[in-house]
Order: sequence, then structure tokens, then C-alpha cells
Amino acid sequence: MRQQGRFDLLYGDESGSCLWSAASYSYYFRGEQKRQEQTRKRGKRLSIIGLWQPLVTFIYSLVLGSFKSDDFIALMNQQAQSAADILSKTGRIRVIVLDNGSIHTSKLVQAQIATWQAQGLYLFFLPPYCSEMNPIELEWQHLKRDELVGQMFESEKELACEVIFGLDARAQQNAHSTEYVNLRQPQYSVT
Repeated sequence: MRQQGRFDLLYGDESGSCLWSAASYSYYFRGEQKRQEQTRKRGKRLSIIGLWQPLVTFIYSLVLGSFKSDDFIALMNQQAQSAADILSKTGRIRVIVLDNGSIHTSKLVQAQIATWQAQGLYLFFLPPYCSEMNPIELEWQHLKRDELVGQMFESEKELACEVIFGLDARAQQNAHSTEYVNLRQPQYSVT
């Protein structure tokens, strides 16, 4: 069906990184001990949420800490708007494959599903405990193993920049685009 253009298929998931890279993602020559010099502070977790359409695009957002259901709903609302435009122009629907993460299955999200389906956006949930069936998991693995391997970062800003550079490098290597989406617009007050 995908080859006939009846739907757009994307894979969604979250991952994260810290200032200290995990030794398990690094590699060393045989006989050489694994050793990574740690920075002064461990820092906050940098979380990334991504939607990957192989050979087309990788849409992502970054936050310090964890994503919440409101963040996921904001991303899906953007995708639903895009899906509505595609549906009206081409008749294709958009399907996003997800695991059963709590932000994907919360009551807030469940309340939005019918609205998104009316716009041409459908969520397909993998069986429980089968996240390895989601191809985006390999993208996270390559990002950590190939792009961030063995690096320790002094600040969350430096880590975020390297994640962005890594995603751009993966995109160039795999001939797809990247798109950053800001899900948490800063609230400014004028006094």
C-alpha cells in the first residue's frame, strides 16, 4: 500500500542522552580497557522525541527533562494539520507507528484520537514490550553509537548541539531532511 501512495508511514519514539555518554555505546580496540573521562557534573537529561519517515524526513524536538502528554499532543496536532492538508490534496492518510509509552497512551491523548483520525492522522500501536519492532529505535542507536560515541559534554547546550549535528549527519548520510519543532514555546511576560 505505501508504494501505491495510499498512506504516509512514520515511526515515532522518544530517547534521551546525558552529559556522560554510556560506555556501552562506545567501542575500543581489543585488549584496550574502556575508559571515559567524566565531566564535573552529570547534568540534566536531554530528551528527544522524533518522527521518522525513512528516505523523506526526521522531525524532532528536544527538551531538558522528560516529555509530557501535552508535548506529544502538540506534536500530534501539528502532524494532524499536515495530514489534513495531504488528505485534502492527495487522499492519503498519515499513519504513525508508536510503542505503548505512557505519553502515547494517556487519557489526554486518547481523548484526541478521534479528532486526529478525522484529519487523516492515525496512530498504530505496537504490541506491548515490542519496541524493538519500531525502526526508529535503530536511528537512536546509530545516533548514540556513531555520532555521540565516547563523548563527554560540559553543558546541556553542548550536548543539544551535538545531537542536532548528529541528526543532520544521519540525514545527510541517509538522504532525508530534518525538521526541528519547538513544542514548548517560551512564555514571556511584558511588565
